[in-house]
Amino acid sequence: MSTLSAPRKWEHVFWPVVTAGLFLVLWHYAVIYTETKIFPSPLAVQKGFAELFHKGLLGRYIMDSLRRVGTGFSLAMGLGIPLGLIFGWYPAVGAVVNPVIQILRPISPLAWIPLAIVIFGVGDVSAIYLIFLAAFFPIVVSSMNGVRNVPSMYRRAGRNFGLAPAQLLAKVVFPAALPSIIVGLRIALGIAWLVVVAAEMIAVDSGLGYLVIDSRNSGKRYDLVIAAMLLIGGIGLILDLGFRRLEKLRSIRWGFRQDA
Repeated sequence: MSTLSAPRKWEHVFWPVVTAGLFLVLWHYAVIYTETKIFPSPLAVQKGFAELFHKGLLGRYIMDSLRRVGTGFSLAMGLGIPLGLIFGWYPAVGAVVNPVIQILRPISPLAWIPLAIVIFGVGDVSAIYLIFLAAFFPIVVSSMNGVRNVPSMYRRAGRNFGLAPAQLLAKVVFPAALPSIIVGLRIALGIAWLVVVAAEMIAVDSGLGYLVIDSRNSGKRYDLVIAAMLLIGGIGLILDLGFRRLEKLRSIRWGFRQDA
């Protein structure tokens, strides 16, 4: 029985480009065929991109969204990873806090929007707070599970070499749990990027989410709405690819099971 060969390097670029080109062609002729006056054509969206660029809004809105995500995500990572390591390292502590985490984790970050506005007002702080909430729980859970799933033989080996508990956690357990943590960070970043768009539609007056709602309300500029949506998707793809590359680093990859 023949097996499928691995894709060649050029195919990783060629086929996605072909797929994107076919999508644009179908989009173009679908607009012509339906004779719609609402949904823009690819050419209209391209002109919308050019308009945003010439007005100086394109780069500013992208940077505002990335800044908010970067701040909220960094805060969630700085607090969530240490807490997750502690909860995983001390099972008794994890058993106490786990019910609270499991109650709060399923609550959509968007449900916190009214409280965020009441507490922090309308502005960057509210959006950053919502991003923090969106990223915090996936990071805590992945870090906690990563520590719990470290093979016991690693811990025994560290103790045999005379490592103190703090050294064992830092030099053995944390590196072994790092792949799970990276996966959690990747998931958390994707959720954070989704939340910033929704938060910017309500709580701030800049960013890609604001561009979507403002373009809709100001003259029904659906060309700019689609342009903003494409930017949101493209940046989200780039962020995800960055974490995928991080997962493949040799210093991180060793922690994955070889039979996975």
